[in-house]
Amino acid sequence: MPEEKKLKVLKEVKSLAKLNSEFVVKYYNSWLESNHLYIQMEFCPQSLRSLLTDKPNVFKRQTDDQMNSVFEYFISCEIFKEILECVQYLHESDPPVIHRDLKPDNILITSNIKSNRFIKLCDFGLATDHNIDRHTDSRYNHSIVGTIKYMSPEVHLGKQYNHKSDIYSLYVIGEELFGIDLQESETYVAKESVFTASIQCLYQTLLAMMSTPNWRQRPECREVLAKRNEWSIDWTVVTNHKEFNSIHI
Repeated sequence: MPEEKKLKVLKEVKSLAKLNSEFVVKYYNSWLESNHLYIQMEFCPQSLRSLLTDKPNVFKRQTDDQMNSVFEYFISCEIFKEILECVQYLHESDPPVIHRDLKPDNILITSNIKSNRFIKLCDFGLATDHNIDRHTDSRYNHSIVGTIKYMSPEVHLGKQYNHKSDIYSLYVIGEELFGIDLQESETYVAKESVFTASIQCLYQTLLAMMSTPNWRQRPECREVLAKRNEWSIDWTVVTNHKEFNSIHI
């Protein structure tokens, strides 16, 4: 294994060992054998990437069509909530952690339902500790890391950045999860009036705030979660809807 790759993997092992939580993929063991580093981790059968690929087909719509299923919107809200909770855990750890490479491939779905949670974060090879109190404007400058599509403007331009760069990545993930493109249109009109107000709040307030080029104006995960009752819909709304009765689980 090349030395540079080995150092990256060792850094991820170190990060995983510190983050022993239900919000991240569990680390069990690691060992070096014949110059190969082996890492034993929790098995998660699916990623958010594969779920995003399958979701339109499950709800019988084209990939580029806007979401108009109450059930799909509810599920998407639950997924987004859990992702926000995972990133909130990182940002509120001691010391706080910036993931720096949030994307659907690094968000895994576990099959263990005992904890009543399904979403976990992985791939901490680019993660770094960050003292929010000491580095308000961030000490991380001129270091372009992460995946271009999910990269915040300040990181892309090699400027100073902090944990709010993860918030921008969450905005891009939110666009994909809810089928919203802030660059293409200024309004999102749902055919199903039962969740029009919720999706308008999500579109106009949360995702728009999270996507602002000025990181100081981006909300914390905790602030987005605090507005959950405004951008999500209650399970009773779903079960009382005609669509729910037609679903065979």
